[in-house]
Amino acid sequence: MQKNPIICAIDTTDVAQAHELAEKVRPYVGAVKLGLEYFVANGAAGVHALEHLKIPVFLDLKFHDIPNTVAKAIEATAGINNFMMTVHSAGGQAMLRGAIDASMRVAETTGRARPYIIGVTMLTSLDQDDLSMIGINGQLPTQVTRLADLAQSAGLDGVVCSSYEIPLIRAACGNDFLLIVPGIRPEGSEMGDQKRTMTPKEAIERGADYLVIGRPITKDKNPAKAAADILASL
Repeated sequence: MQKNPIICAIDTTDVAQAHELAEKVRPYVGAVKLGLEYFVANGAAGVHALEHLKIPVFLDLKFHDIPNTVAKAIEATAGINNFMMTVHSAGGQAMLRGAIDASMRVAETTGRARPYIIGVTMLTSLDQDDLSMIGINGQLPTQVTRLADLAQSAGLDGVVCSSYEIPLIRAACGNDFLLIVPGIRPEGSEMGDQKRTMTPKEAIERGADYLVIGRPITKDKNPAKAAADILASL
């Protein structure tokens, strides 16, 4: 685990912009997150373009497919220097176990530590009404806890969850299970499309291991200072 819990979400398709942002914030964050839009636009080459900055990369692609396809996709990342990647917990136990097995094969191929495999529970853009619309009748916290328990039983290293679900997941899965928390908004920040948010300090005090923070850093006129201020607040 990184000593600095801040992961800066670099949500862009432009390699030069991603590089510029990563270079500015790297003294103040523990890692950067590169997501689906960046990877679709630039592929592995886009990740390689940041390697010389020596900053850990969280490759947030949220794989969700049949077990063999997800395993092969994870194996295909062997040439990419990332310390963490995501799969959807709702993909089921076979898919999740296949993902862990694939991460071990990546380690064998590269000679490096295997990447953490992190399960996505429920996207922080969803609320209780959204769950009803997609046919899930239980309460959102119950669904999140169920998916976290499934992820842990399959051997995953942790889950992505809202800060509001941290106590529930800690109670169900213990303190050694990594909790990666998006929807982090410093005081005064706009919520945007996130519906379940919390300040960085509040989330850490609740037990978050990593904080995923995007626009409050990347859209600030001074991203480095924004990141430094958040780190100081912890």
